[in-house]
This record gives sequence, C-alpha cells and structure tokens, in this order.
Amino acid sequence: MKVELRNIHKRFGKVHASNDIALTIPAGTIQGILGENGAGKSTLMKILSGFIQADSGEILLDDRQVSIKSPADAIQLGIGMLHQDPLDFPPMRLVDNFLLGHAGGLFPNHKEVAWDIQKLNAQFGFALDPEAYVDSLTVGERQQLEILRLLWLGARVLILDEPTTGISASQKTKLFETLRKLAEQGKTIIFVSHKLEDVDVLCHKVAVLTAGKLMGEMNPPFDQKKLVELMFGKEISLGERYSAAAEGATLTLRDLAVEDARLQLSNVNLELRAGEVVGLAGMEGSGQGLFIRACCGLLRPVHGKVTLNHLDLTGKSYHVYKQNGATFLPASRMEEGLVPGLTLTEHFILAEETQGVFINQERGLVLAEERIRSFNIRGTPTSVVESLSGGNQQRALLALLRTPLSLILLEHPTRGLDIESAIYIWGKLKERCKQGSSIVFASSDLEELLQYSDRVIVFYSGKSTPPLDARSLTAGKLGELIGGAGWDEWETEQSA
Repeated sequence: MKVELRNIHKRFGKVHASNDIALTIPAGTIQGILGENGAGKSTLMKILSGFIQADSGEILLDDRQVSIKSPADAIQLGIGMLHQDPLDFPPMRLVDNFLLGHAGGLFPNHKEVAWDIQKLNAQFGFALDPEAYVDSLTVGERQQLEILRLLWLGARVLILDEPTTGISASQKTKLFETLRKLAEQGKTIIFVSHKLEDVDVLCHKVAVLTAGKLMGEMNPPFDQKKLVELMFGKEISLGERYSAAAEGATLTLRDLAVEDARLQLSNVNLELRAGEVVGLAGMEGSGQGLFIRACCGLLRPVHGKVTLNHLDLTGKSYHVYKQNGATFLPASRMEEGLVPGLTLTEHFILAEETQGVFINQERGLVLAEERIRSFNIRGTPTSVVESLSGGNQQRALLALLRTPLSLILLEHPTRGLDIESAIYIWGKLKERCKQGSSIVFASSDLEELLQYSDRVIVFYSGKSTPPLDARSLTAGKLGELIGGAGWDEWETEQSA
C-alpha cells in the first residue's frame, strides 16, 4: 500500500511537533524515519495510526484521501502500529490477546484463532504457543506476537517504533528477516529509529526529522556522517573511555544465590570498587534482573552475603538499602520509575527528604527549575511526566537521584534514546562516579557495555561469568558468551 503524507501540521501548545511534513512511501518499501528524541517521529506515526489527529494536512493511501480518527479506523484501512512498549495484556494467553478488540461476537472460536496463529507462525518461522501466557514471553517474542496480530487484523502498512530496543542480536536478526519478507509481499514497513546501523542494513530509504521538520531524505548507500549532521546539526563523538574506579569496596557479594519462579542464579561473587562501573550482559531473562534486584533488597537471596559500605544488609528491604546510599532505576520508566499524572515539580518534592508536615510548593518550584536547567530536560515544572519524550523521562529519573549515593543500579539506562541523549546520560553518570558512586547497569547494547563499563558480567540461562575486564572484550566475544558459546572455563570454575 502506498502511503502519502501532505503538509502535516500538529501543535502541542507552543511546540510545533509536526511542521509541514510531506512524505511519500511506495508499497513494498522499508522506510526509515530517523531523528533524535523529541524530533517528532512518534507524533507523526501516531497521526498516521490514528492515536492523535493532525491540526491540518492530508493522508492518502493508494492515492485516495482518507480520514483516520482512531486506531480502529487505521486498522480498518490497513495500518497497524507496533509500539516501543508492546500494547498487550501479560496476564492473558496469546490467543486471548489476538481476540481483544476483534469483532468476533460473544463466543469467538478460540480453536480457529489458535490455528490462524500457527499458520502465521509457519509463514514467518516463529514458535509462539497460542495457549502460552504473554508474561512468559521475551520482549522479542512479544514483538512477534504483535506483528502477527496486526497481520491477522489485515494490516498492509506496519509502523514499528524503536523495535530493536531491548532485544538481543539474534532476535533483531529474526525481526529484520520478517520485515524483509513482509516488504517482498508488498507490505509497507515504516521503521522508526535513532540507530544508524539498523537503518543502514535494513531500510530502502530514510527520512530525517528534527524539531518537527523534515530535514531531508536519502537513498542507499547511506552516508552516516551526513545523517548524523541532519539529525543533530553537528558531528557526534562518544568521547574517550575513562575509569573513575578507586580503592575500597562499595558492594561485596559472596556466593550469592537468588531465584524466582523461572530461574535460579547461584555462586555469584563481586567486589565493586568506589567509582567503578560494572555492566551486565545477556539475553533478557538470563539472570540480570534477579542479580540487580538482589543488590538492592528488592529480592532476598536464598544463599550468600550482601555487604554495602561494610554493612551486612543480607535479607534487608529496599528501604534499608536506600537509607545506606543505594538506589535503583528500572527499565520501565512509566510503570516503575515515574508516577503518571504527577508534574515534574511534584516528583522532585517527593524525591527529597521530608521537611516538616506541610509541602513547601515554592521550594519545590525552585528545585524543579534548577533540576530542569541542570539536566537539560525539555519540559516545564508543571509538565506531567507522561507528556515528556523517552529521553526527557530518563533525564528526569536521573534528576531525582539524591546526593550523595554509594551505589546506583540501572536497567537499560539509554533504552530508546538517541546518540546525543545517551552520551548526555552517561556524562551525568560518570560525574557520579567521580564523586565516588559505583554503578551497576544492565544493557542489551553491546557497544554501550564496552564503552562505559570497567568490567562486564555475562549471564546465560542462570549462569554468570566472573567480572571480565571490558578493555579485553570485543563485541564478537561478548556476543558469543551471550549466545551460550565459550562457557567451558567458567562452568569448570563454578563447579570446582
């Protein structure tokens, strides 16, 4: 299906989120949409998929002008959007997620739908069990579920918003194979990203947005330097690697064992130095989540000892860890990190130590203005957090951290962020390291792990390597360990 956008405008108050955008995407094309956080990519895609409406402009499908006032209108016209955070219901089965919102009467035929899922599985080489529950799936499998659901509903245009965020290298390879196959079938794929390497290997054409404007389009071979300049107006450098590690242990783990209903992690040992950064690598669900939560009291170890600043905190609650200088920033910003409906000012007030019985709104406003300025947050003290872009939500989370801190634990600190925002975030974190804070972070981005870690621990199916010197690792070696290869020496050590 050919998609054409003509002179699209959308304002949110003073922000011109879509400014006279005109774009034509032929059928069978994988169209890349590049731009930094807040460039207007998601706004434009939400207009096309019916989540919001443009103030003015036209949308044409196969040269016919259409009106899209809701996601239901969009899917009826053949447009489906795969969001960065999958819109599914984890407590329900896959087959039930397929049926949600589908006009199938009071008694839908589950057996028929399950058979449809199996046929789509076979077509794309997926292995999704219709009777499995969504909360048992990885992020990559949840993406597969949503792609199949949209195809089952009749989508001929698929919009994917930052789809490679939080998935493994093998899952990304599978996703790209699927998208190429769909394009060969005549489907139109719109691939929204800030990752130049993904666009380079996948897309037939790229459009770059900046501050709501279409800055230019490019056909392959793509000039990555030119694309970066279009996105940011300048060249971007990751900067030099440096370590702020000092003598003295912040966190010490001795023979740590922790488990949940699906996985057991055991025999983990670590001595984390002040100012040191340790990265956690592995496919999602390999043990990083258990490890990071055990380091801050969110999960109680079943064996072993956890010492923070020479205090034995084994079995203590997260509240006790916080009192002793540890904090945790989760990957799910809006579900666990921030409070929807509250403003930035209200967040900063809640994050500070309580002073007296009454809330000092004036002090909160001054604090919010100071933090917004210091962390370069694109928002105002009265902005509700859900109105911010992903990058600005992440900056807000960092701005909530108290000073001083001994231990900062993070899950995917730059997930969904553009290059400039990621560099900015790590600049702020490295400032903390210079102040003596130790950092443990989980990431699926191999380059991020190698660039910012002093040491790396790799997890695979409940096993872990000892901390490895990041300077001696390559992306290839890290990828092998993540995939389960080259574990013989570690397994021998752990069984000894």
